Amino acid sequence: MTFRTYPGGFLLYAVIELEGDLRMIDLGGLVSLSRGAASALASGGWGTFMAEFDLGEVRAEHHVAWAKRAVLLIDIVGSVALIEQDEVGIISDWLRFVDRVKRDILPSFSGRMVKSLGDGMLLDFADVRSAVAAAMAIQQARADANTHRAADRHVLLRMGMEISEVIIEPDDVLGRGVNLAARLMTLAGPGEIVISQHVRDGLTPGLDAEVDDLGDCYVRGLAQPVRAYRLGPHQVHLGTAPTVVFDELTPAIAVVPFASRMLANDHGVLGEILAEEVIRRLSHTSDLRVVSRLSTTAFNGRKASAAEIGSYLHADYVLSGAYRSNDRRLKLDVELAEARSGTVVWADSLEDTTDAIVNGEQELVGRLVAIISASVTTREVQWARSKPLPTLRAYTLLMAAVSLMHRLSVPDFEEARRLLEELAGRGLRHPLPIAWLGNWHVLRVQQGWSDSPQRDTYLASECTKRALEMDPDNSLALAINGFVHVNLLKKFDVAEESYEHALAINPSNSFAWLLKGTLHAFKSEGAQAIEHTERALALSPLDPHRYFYDSLAATAAIAAGQYGRALELAQRSLRANRKHTSTLRSKTIAHWQLGQVEEARKAAQELLKLQPGLTVSGWMKGSPAADYPIGRMAAEALRKAGVPT
Repeated sequence: MTFRTYPGGFLLYAVIELEGDLRMIDLGGLVSLSRGAASALASGGWGTFMAEFDLGEVRAEHHVAWAKRAVLLIDIVGSVALIEQDEVGIISDWLRFVDRVKRDILPSFSGRMVKSLGDGMLLDFADVRSAVAAAMAIQQARADANTHRAADRHVLLRMGMEISEVIIEPDDVLGRGVNLAARLMTLAGPGEIVISQHVRDGLTPGLDAEVDDLGDCYVRGLAQPVRAYRLGPHQVHLGTAPTVVFDELTPAIAVVPFASRMLANDHGVLGEILAEEVIRRLSHTSDLRVVSRLSTTAFNGRKASAAEIGSYLHADYVLSGAYRSNDRRLKLDVELAEARSGTVVWADSLEDTTDAIVNGEQELVGRLVAIISASVTTREVQWARSKPLPTLRAYTLLMAAVSLMHRLSVPDFEEARRLLEELAGRGLRHPLPIAWLGNWHVLRVQQGWSDSPQRDTYLASECTKRALEMDPDNSLALAINGFVHVNLLKKFDVAEESYEHALAINPSNSFAWLLKGTLHAFKSEGAQAIEHTERALALSPLDPHRYFYDSLAATAAIAAGQYGRALELAQRSLRANRKHTSTLRSKTIAHWQLGQVEEARKAAQELLKLQPGLTVSGWMKGSPAADYPIGRMAAEALRKAGVPT
């Protein structure tokens, strides 16, 4: 038994023989006892002493430094036999290896070599993740070193790890955590690492390591069993392929909790709140599949690349960043990266008030979500235009096609059709590409670009028919089917049934609410038209094709006689897309009904530039509203504003 003197007490060690080796074991606590008691203890009174003292209860009254550390004990398996075979060779190899651990491995994981114990090492780390990563790196380094040795001369390591509060000394760590790490080490086989429940709680299995539960284990010196876990062989792959085939037509985004850059540690609370709110908002869009917060939180505080995060979480895009705040303002530095290439798609600094973040009234989050959606769409359009079609992912083809379709320029519009036909030709049994192709034919007729409206009507109808044969309950396909039946086939009853079906399946389908509102507008049912289109705007406030929502909401406002509101919506729509002829018609009508004659005529001239062959009679022939009061009023306003009869 050996003692180290401290003010008011002694630190106890036991020197014991274990498997033929002499081991120095820290007994785990400071004990206040007299010199006489110490002398009695040294002369053999250990059993009496254990009955009278609890080694773990003496703590803060002694002037020593305590800290929470992850303690890693490493031992050579069968060291006595190895040294008997080749004393000089084994010792030389081990000393070189210890030096390698000190020089090359520990600095990378902020670890400390507390001591080399002859045939082992005692290391400590500030956190569990670093300790586990270092332990696996040491095992891998030892395996690499063994490749140069004969099989019967391999030096194999076993390890035990615990995290707890221990006494920190310049050349030692002392306490119960060290004891438990030593006990856990005895459960480890050659090349294995055994950890405690406390260490396990700080890990994400599959990300930090493969973890096997050993259950409750009895170890020498402890009356109660300890829950132990074995870290399996380190897997070199980054992730496991999902067993569920996700929708190939929707890219996935992972939002990692934002890191704190504050001097005073706020434990990343604001970063967690922000990330959760961004995830919630993004989940409302059908254009992105959002990885759950519980999965992305595993990367909080980790130095992982976008490619690594994407591989683990099967995400195509990764949003990350860091924030600083004072009592009133928060600044967020954020970036959106493409996982497959690691390319930063967008980066910026955004600011908001701290109160707004905490109270959930974040203008910052709204701006962020809008930018993310637009940035992803822009990136996918770039891919679609820069790579050969056969190499493009399905969601790239679909997102690019829908975006180009809504730009309403003839070259982009034709490119959208090419992308949709490529996607449909891949044999992917999914209704969306076919349904969007039907939507394309409707817009072609509405824009006045069709050389055969009858043929486009037939093709649009066939597309939605095929889409619904694939999936009769696809909400978006049902909405587009209603769009075709209203705008081209003039079958309002079929359209209304299709919209009702779409909304029964998905009450949050903003597109279906929008189109259903437009149906009521064409029938001069203004109140219902306003109710449904305003609901659509509320459900999709940051839709990448918001101009289309504003345009149809303007039509609803005209049906309700709210011409000021109609003009406001039409102007907002045109700021986003000046080539939508339907919006220009609404603007012309709203100006005229408000008595703004010159403005109405200017809008009519702009409309005729985009659609030179437009006539009032031609428009009435194709308009779903022709047989209703709104249609007759609109025709008269267009004629008076200067559209040829």
